[in-house]
Amino acid sequence: MNIYIQKAIEVLNIGGIIIFPTDTAFGIGCRIDNHAAVDRLFEIRRRPAGQAMPVLVGNIEMSLTYYLDPSDVVRRLMKEYWPGALTIVAPCKTNLIDSPIRGGRKTIGLRMPNHPAILKIIEEAGVPILGPSANFHGDPTPYSTADLTPELVKLVDYVVPGKCSVKQASTVVDCSVTPYKIIRQGAIILK
Repeated sequence: MNIYIQKAIEVLNIGGIIIFPTDTAFGIGCRIDNHAAVDRLFEIRRRPAGQAMPVLVGNIEMSLTYYLDPSDVVRRLMKEYWPGALTIVAPCKTNLIDSPIRGGRKTIGLRMPNHPAILKIIEEAGVPILGPSANFHGDPTPYSTADLTPELVKLVDYVVPGKCSVKQASTVVDCSVTPYKIIRQGAIILK
């Protein structure tokens, strides 16, 4: 395991916040089971309370821990598009995910990124991590380290170096409604 990944895991496990590359864009995150870190992340990003944050998982099995009885559609989309640039919103086990992460709703948006560094970090942390883009709310999405705002970088505990391959936001699909609805069209075009 490289030193950057090792350091990122150590920072996450003591309640820190990291910036990291994914396939789509640079993300900013913390463990979803650390309430103080979650609150701090909302503050750092200046994200309005009541606005849900995407969560990154390391594999399909991990997502099944948090989704509440995922539908056949959710299972098919995970199988077809993960790892990849698709965030799937579906009903979740609300007792396992803090209300701010869910935006006070009963759904969660999960994604399994197609990037070896962040997948290894999630696997070693043993829990999903928050995965919004590494920018202040409303600012442009960063697709390279040069795009990161220095003011934001100063507020986090560690930055994992690396590159994004897709350089386009993930597609977000809401599977809590039938038929499912595209909330944000991104890198993945659903067939």
